[in-house]
Amino acid sequence: MALEMGIVEGAPTAPVFVTGSAGHVGANLVRRLLDEGVQVRVLLRHDDNNEGLEGLDVEQVFGDIRDLDSIRQALEGCQGVYHIAAKISTIEGNRAHRREVFECNVVGTRNVLQAARESEAGRVVVTGSFSAVGHDLDDPSAPSDETMPFFPMERTMPYERSKSLVEQECWRAAATGQEVVVATCCAVVGGADFLPSRLGRTLCDYTNGKLRAYIDGGFEFVAARDIVEGHLLCMRHGRSGEKYIFSSEYKTISEIVALYEEVSGVPRPRRKVPAPLMLVFSEVASSYLSRFHPDFPQRFTPGAIRLLKKCRHANLSKAKRELGYQPTAIRDAVHEAYAFHYSRNAIKNPRANRPRTEVRDGGPAAKAGNHAAK
Repeated sequence: MALEMGIVEGAPTAPVFVTGSAGHVGANLVRRLLDEGVQVRVLLRHDDNNEGLEGLDVEQVFGDIRDLDSIRQALEGCQGVYHIAAKISTIEGNRAHRREVFECNVVGTRNVLQAARESEAGRVVVTGSFSAVGHDLDDPSAPSDETMPFFPMERTMPYERSKSLVEQECWRAAATGQEVVVATCCAVVGGADFLPSRLGRTLCDYTNGKLRAYIDGGFEFVAARDIVEGHLLCMRHGRSGEKYIFSSEYKTISEIVALYEEVSGVPRPRRKVPAPLMLVFSEVASSYLSRFHPDFPQRFTPGAIRLLKKCRHANLSKAKRELGYQPTAIRDAVHEAYAFHYSRNAIKNPRANRPRTEVRDGGPAAKAGNHAAK
């Protein structure tokens, strides 16, 4: 890794800079980098949940990607940048929420790119979203590849629009000669999910008997280990000014629920609600919750249901051909996620299965490295 990032063996090594390091993708990436002996500097915010970095041998700096000056200071002396931080949301929200999504995702990306360019930090790998990849308008379920433009003429979520604009910031920077690659991420499944993610909460709710029904539809899912591998491949071998889609498998929601049943031993809910019917209900519920209880977590939002209805598939040919990407199985990722949440006592159901693997340092014990701070 060090040689591939242009660091001369035996010379003092510069740290790699990671934003969004306490989130699901970031926490897994940091652990992988540490396993490979890479020095890591992480950007944190004081008010955030930074549990995912506790006890790790990383350099911590505090700042906000919306503040260009703080990013300039945080990036100084780094070589190689992974920009993962983003405001993830599936709700329309109010004006303040939409502004926050824009400033965190679009302005934040612009600031990170500018700071990296000014400090000569080298290549920047930016985490993209499959929801911002275009699709066949006549058959949304047809596999999408990196050439398909995002279609803004239909109803989309602020998050989707913001991630499309994030890509425009990346291409603008690449046009000036900056080394920028986008690692396009699908729905992530796996361990080291400290916050937790939407899928992590859903797995826990399912096992604890809080999920009374589920809907039909499907999406592309990516194992945490696979999206981390994708980021590393983009840093090492990706072409600047290009994006690469990383997924592990397409799964229907019924298939995901079957995996939850397998891993937990808890029978699936009997009710499968048609997506069109659930969409009508969610429109009313989400509007009410967004207005009167904006902090209440919403699972089946109108935006999420619209995505699931499209049953979108991904074409991974480019990542496989150019980067040698080899996806693994989502089934294994679900088992890893279950073991992680079980180890943190998030599984309260006494009838739930014990996990087939133990975890340590946020990941499966069989793959865990020595991450403890020295």
